[in-house]
Amino acid sequence: MKLYGVNGPLGASLPTWSIFLGTSSALGYSSFRVFLSDVGQVSGTLCALSALFVILCRSQSLRGSTVFWCLLGVVLAQVFSWVSGYNSHPEWLPDNPEIDRLGKWFLFVGVAFWLGGSVFNVSLTLSLALLGFLATCFFFEGSLEQWVKGLQGQRIDLDIRNAQHAAMFFGVALIGLLCFVRRCFSSGRPAWLTGTAWVFAFAICLLGVVVTQTRAVWLAIVVVTCLAACFFSVVVLKGSFSRSVRRQGVVVAFCIATLFIIAVITFNDILQTRLATENSVIMSAMLGNWDDVPYSSIGTRLHTWRAGLEWFAERPILGWGGEGRGLVIDHTDWLPTHIKEEYGHLHNTLLDFLVSYGLLGLSVISVLVVWTGLGSYKSWKAGVMPTEVFVFGWAFFVYYFIVSLFESYSFFWTGSYIQNVVMGVVVTFIWRWQLETGSSVFTFGRKQAAA
Repeated sequence: MKLYGVNGPLGASLPTWSIFLGTSSALGYSSFRVFLSDVGQVSGTLCALSALFVILCRSQSLRGSTVFWCLLGVVLAQVFSWVSGYNSHPEWLPDNPEIDRLGKWFLFVGVAFWLGGSVFNVSLTLSLALLGFLATCFFFEGSLEQWVKGLQGQRIDLDIRNAQHAAMFFGVALIGLLCFVRRCFSSGRPAWLTGTAWVFAFAICLLGVVVTQTRAVWLAIVVVTCLAACFFSVVVLKGSFSRSVRRQGVVVAFCIATLFIIAVITFNDILQTRLATENSVIMSAMLGNWDDVPYSSIGTRLHTWRAGLEWFAERPILGWGGEGRGLVIDHTDWLPTHIKEEYGHLHNTLLDFLVSYGLLGLSVISVLVVWTGLGSYKSWKAGVMPTEVFVFGWAFFVYYFIVSLFESYSFFWTGSYIQNVVMGVVVTFIWRWQLETGSSVFTFGRKQAAA
């Protein structure tokens, strides 16, 4: 079994059983984190720790990856933020910096390593993640009743934290199915079987996006769809697709358009009601009439964002520590009691992060985001990363950035899980490209050295 960093370009070796154990833990994490939470959590921990041990002990090339410098950076950012806060308001902070808060975001290191840059492993991981999620949506007590209520116009959450988190998962699944559609309809494999499975999965996910009634997810999907349509239009006009691929594209586009039209016609009332709700609330906030902004769904977000920005302005560099978002809710005098009792976050991942870790923490994460984006492009251009993975990675980034502006997904297990799976799938090909070619994502340091 070939695995970079194990029996790959680095020349190191591991027993077959350890490779099997590591790969199984990565697959277990992606498969069961939603369906069997405890099993998935243990698998994720084993996956990350085993990969970290192997990389630190046997892989000098990966040890120097920007990923690990960013990991060190977030640890230091959390420590600096905690020390700064402990000196000014110790009664509001825990006795230690709790570095695992952001450490959980780096479980993708284990996923990326044990997938080994294998297209088969990546396809299996994403397929199992989708199956695990769909199983969760149907195999729980009262699932049938919830789906019936959803079809009748009620908002449902399918027993996954709340409707927003379920909707976020459905949106990611929908985008993933669109990105990998060609593989499901390709000849040379039982296309009738994979194609039929794709249609059923796509229909379920599209229905899930509608019945969970989350406007941020609808907005993100519309934006991603428009960008994708522009991209593929340019590609088609350039004649980059063969005739057979174009025929498959026509069939797939027809299926997608049909399902979308059916969904819009069937749930027209739900869509109109949900989209028109609270327009007056947004207008009041834009005019600065905060006393007229009620604590409704959107109103609560606007008020907590306003409070978060006030706190961020006081400590913009280091933030208020890991409990920053909770401090904003608990100690903002003008927020009503029922909001303080019900919420402990600001409904915005970026603002939550800035309040907690400031611009220092954001700068570290920004380096990781730039490295991943640039690395994915270079590995795709080199022919290492499949086009489907490249498009999925970028589409996910746009989608997840938009939905995270309206909910603090990354600070819940749901968001960190989906981040780790997608990041793992993307980073595994970046590392494979680096190790096979000896290239670097950031080349400015090498150019200076050569000069």
